[in-house]
Amino acid sequence: MNDQNEQLDNNREEEDDNDDDDDEFFQQASFVAALIGEYAVSQLCKEPCRTSELSGHAWVQEILQGNSTRCYEMFRMEKHIFNLICTKLVEHGLKSSKRMGVEEMVAMFLVVVGHGVGNRMIQERFQHSGETVSRHFHRVLRACLKLSMKYIKPEGPTFHDCHSKIKNDQRYWPFFKNAIGAINGTHVSCVVNANEQTRYIGRKGYPTQNIMAVCDWNMCFTFVLAGWEGTAHDARVFDQALTNVNLNFPHPPPGKYYLVDSGYPTPIGYIGPYRCERYHLPDFRRSNGFANNNEVFNYYHSSLRCTIERTFGVWKNRFAILRCMPKFKFQTQVQIVVATMTIHNFIRRNAEIDVDFNLYEDENTTIHHDDYHISPNLDQSQVLNVASSLEMDHVRDSIRNKIIEYKLKT
Repeated sequence: MNDQNEQLDNNREEEDDNDDDDDEFFQQASFVAALIGEYAVSQLCKEPCRTSELSGHAWVQEILQGNSTRCYEMFRMEKHIFNLICTKLVEHGLKSSKRMGVEEMVAMFLVVVGHGVGNRMIQERFQHSGETVSRHFHRVLRACLKLSMKYIKPEGPTFHDCHSKIKNDQRYWPFFKNAIGAINGTHVSCVVNANEQTRYIGRKGYPTQNIMAVCDWNMCFTFVLAGWEGTAHDARVFDQALTNVNLNFPHPPPGKYYLVDSGYPTPIGYIGPYRCERYHLPDFRRSNGFANNNEVFNYYHSSLRCTIERTFGVWKNRFAILRCMPKFKFQTQVQIVVATMTIHNFIRRNAEIDVDFNLYEDENTTIHHDDYHISPNLDQSQVLNVASSLEMDHVRDSIRNKIIEYKLKT
């Protein structure tokens, strides 16, 4: 009798174990089925996302074949300039892909830098995936950097000819006949890691990269050194530009010079204003007359050197991405600065008429505070490789005396 009871108990335990195995198998099977169902719904039976009837290619063609104002508003340049820059970028390595032509790639890039929109907005407008947008953006960016080697440099390397801006303006001719351009710094917003922000947050109150640029009297950039932290003094960037031979800075030939403000040293080939005197144009507009002859020179020097402030104004007004940089890698942010300067120069040298350039060429146009960069006064305690020269002080005095003599005659 006991043996029979024991056998019954063993049978019941085996049945319970089998039930547990069945339950575990059922749970596993249900879990696998749920995963398969979820994958099928999300990947195999998912609802299409980019379904607009107007594809990116069709939209670009509609813009290029429509009213010229639409092209300027969307791509920030005239139609013939858009077509020309596409041709030049192809010459510098940009190629069509199986599913996207060069025109659509360039249009996508120009909308990003011209309007500062993010990847999602470009996905929706051009009906491409985020990966496709990013890949082609960087392809156009690389082609623009190659083009920069041709366009961000002086048009005449010997600086032999005097620009009409000086020749045709009695304020500058013949006093500044040997001035070949202006130098200044500007700040562009940037995105950096939290542990690096201290170095990049300067006077602006938000992270920026400090950029030194040289421009000619045609409002074209002839040199750029980007990527310095926002707290860096302009003189430090200037010092690096002049002393690092790998940067290919366009040094002035003998007898020629650049105009700089009081934040820079003045070695041979660079003329700054008289320090401790009024200099910036808003200061002169608030009062009538000059306190002394040094202020007369400072006024004319500031009026001419202000060309670079206006050049910054055109550049920043055209490319909204410079006012609010997306979260690219910092190296990409620096490259965007160079690429947009390249496009700026390309437009200037190929367009007979351009709305933005016409606006900022007008000296009655007010330069916004963010465009009007005032370098901090040079801290003489800084150790720089470039030192000021008494020779340039004598050149400045000579120009001042000629201006005063001319004003007395007239």
